[in-house]
Amino acid sequence: MKFVVKKTTNGEFRFNLVATNGQVVATSESYKQKASALNTIDSIQKSAGGASVDDQTA
Repeated sequence: MKFVVKKTTNGEFRFNLVATNGQVVATSESYKQKASALNTIDSIQKSAGGASVDDQTA
C-alpha cells in the first residue's frame, strides 16, 4: 500500500491510500498546506498498526 498526495483544483492538498492493486481504499480531507497532509500521513503510519477494530454490526 502507498499514500498518494495530490493537489486539488482549488490549490489544496489531499491524499489517497492506495492498495497494491491500484484501488483507492481511503481518501483524506483537504488540507490548505501540503505539510499538514504529510504530517497526517506520518501520524497514520506511526499509529495505525495498533488500531483496534470496533465491530458495531452486532
